[in-house]
Amino acid sequence: MIYGLRHLTTYRYARKVRSARCTLRLRPRDGDGQRVLESSVAITPAPKSRVERRDFFGLDTVGLVLDEPHETFSVEALSRVSVERPPPPPPESGPGWEAVREAALALPSLGPDGPAHFQFRSQRVPLVPAVTDYARGSFSPGRSAYGGAVELMRRMRDDFRFDAKATTVSTPLAEAFALRAGVCQDFAHVMIAGLRGLGLPAAYVSGYLRTRPPPGRARLRGADASHAWVALWCGQDLGWIGLDPTNACIVQDDHIVVARGRDYGDVAPIDGIVSSAGAQKLRVEVDVIPEDEPVEPPDPARCRGTGES
Repeated sequence: MIYGLRHLTTYRYARKVRSARCTLRLRPRDGDGQRVLESSVAITPAPKSRVERRDFFGLDTVGLVLDEPHETFSVEALSRVSVERPPPPPPESGPGWEAVREAALALPSLGPDGPAHFQFRSQRVPLVPAVTDYARGSFSPGRSAYGGAVELMRRMRDDFRFDAKATTVSTPLAEAFALRAGVCQDFAHVMIAGLRGLGLPAAYVSGYLRTRPPPGRARLRGADASHAWVALWCGQDLGWIGLDPTNACIVQDDHIVVARGRDYGDVAPIDGIVSSAGAQKLRVEVDVIPEDEPVEPPDPARCRGTGES
């Protein structure tokens, strides 16, 4: 499957911003069953400097410095990505979760895809005893790590409510867990905390999810959203397997990976600082379009993202 991706982010400021520095993480990732065919980023206003580099986790980043006073800042990322993943293994495949935990601790690799970086707490994913206890209900002694994680993912789909108004990008994980509500970012962080609480390596994955328009209707431009899910290390033979707790599904060809890190802080699409005062408004429009699918013109009332912040 070949997808055309468009991710437009627009900030509007109550007062002019005199200067800004930010980092973009918007180019999809090569590997994980996908290949980037084309990728570009358009930035308005034009930055004073632009530095492209690859960070420790293999993310292609763009560092910007803007020194022209502006009231609007927009970034439009366009990509074409080919996605073709093999069918996932049966859920009870692979070694027991205790063996996976011990193998991760014993593995000497400190490379970016090694499990060592994803086995312990991180800035946005603390180890919360209540979350660990919740996850433990899916991991009976000797059960495969993969099977237990699939059950945990499905329990979360039943027990948690998707509610874009329940949380914000800064809501603590423990609060989202207590609410049993939030968006994909919250679902991913909670599941990661539960897995890491048991000693299992779990990564935060940021990207896009193909959505399907109603039967007989063309896709509405700008109506998709960015998405987040979990990757679990299931031992050296199975490696990393993607699990989507928001939708209770194993990651296959409908998911497009942009970045993988310890938590949202490692992979935020745009972050940085501005020199200004007053409020700002953020608008995000995302399109995930198979190349053979027709698209309707945008509807301003519906062009907003509902996924990751």
